[in-house]
Parts: sequence; structure tokens; C-alpha cells
Amino acid sequence: MSEFDMDALVQELDIKLRQWKPDIVEQVRQYLVEIIELADQDALDILRSRVVEQEVLDLIDEP
Repeated sequence: MSEFDMDALVQELDIKLRQWKPDIVEQVRQYLVEIIELADQDALDILRSRVVEQEVLDLIDEP
């Protein structure tokens, strides 16, 4: 990803954080912190596993 793409992404995130409800903003911030920490540890594959696990749990919970 180029620097321009990253700047556009950061700008879009800044706009969205001002538009979303506070509870959504907090969730997004927590997810971003987790993603950054996993990336620093070169462990993003763990995040993918958690997403799949949550999708399965959601399917089980559906009526």
C-alpha cells in the first residue's frame, strides 16, 4: 500500500470516527489496537481464526 493510499485510509477513518455512534467508535478503536498489536507480533493469522470462530458462533446462535 502506498503512502497516498494509507493517507486516504487514515482520512476516511477520521471522518467515520466523527460520524459513528460512540459505542461503534469504541469498538473500532479496540479492534484497531488489537490488529496493530497482532501485526507487531507478526500474528495476524490469529485474528483471522477469531473472526471465523465468531462467525461459527453467530451461525449457531441463529434461530
